[in-house]
Amino acid sequence: MTAGVGILIAFMLEHIRFQATLKSIIFMPMAISFVGAGVIWKFMYTYRPPETAQIGFLNALIVSLKLRPVAFLVEPFLNNFSLIAVGIWIWTGFCMVIFSAALKNIPAELFEAARIDGANEWQIFMHIILPILWPTIIAVATTMVINVLKIFDIVYVMTNGDYGTEVIATGMYKQLFLHRNLGMASTFAVILLIAVLPVMVFNLKRTKLRDA
Repeated sequence: MTAGVGILIAFMLEHIRFQATLKSIIFMPMAISFVGAGVIWKFMYTYRPPETAQIGFLNALIVSLKLRPVAFLVEPFLNNFSLIAVGIWIWTGFCMVIFSAALKNIPAELFEAARIDGANEWQIFMHIILPILWPTIIAVATTMVINVLKIFDIVYVMTNGDYGTEVIATGMYKQLFLHRNLGMASTFAVILLIAVLPVMVFNLKRTKLRDA
């Protein structure tokens, strides 16, 4: 999803006057550590009982609309999407920069020829940009998959893996440092390696084929 949002933003900002400024703003979360981002969004998601004042931005906004506050990090099902949103917020800027650089390498003559033939922007995006950027899309998507599989900081800071948000890395950390269960921690580490390995092998093979 992050790669998809990144490529759409890169395409939409390509012909905007202040694209450099907007891209800098979107990329800015990458300058924040994952721990810092987790702390920021934990405050954003802060929940208090309905009868008390809400100090979290999102719940204060919800209450201002005469709705009940939402426990974003506690409610099952919803809390996982809340954590995913933080990851998207951080990594979208990275994907956008990669795709923006790739877009600038596409000859402008292709776009001009397509517009002369009557193609609209959506058709240009689907039939010209996506096929040309496909190798870049695969590279960015596999990178994002690896990042998701080994995610730790955001989950640890925001929920500590509670309320059904446990991931492999937080499980490994708890088994090793809290329960001193070296065997189980090693099992988590091996599972993480097995999960990441196919993606890495795929990326290496794709790179070799491209170079060949």
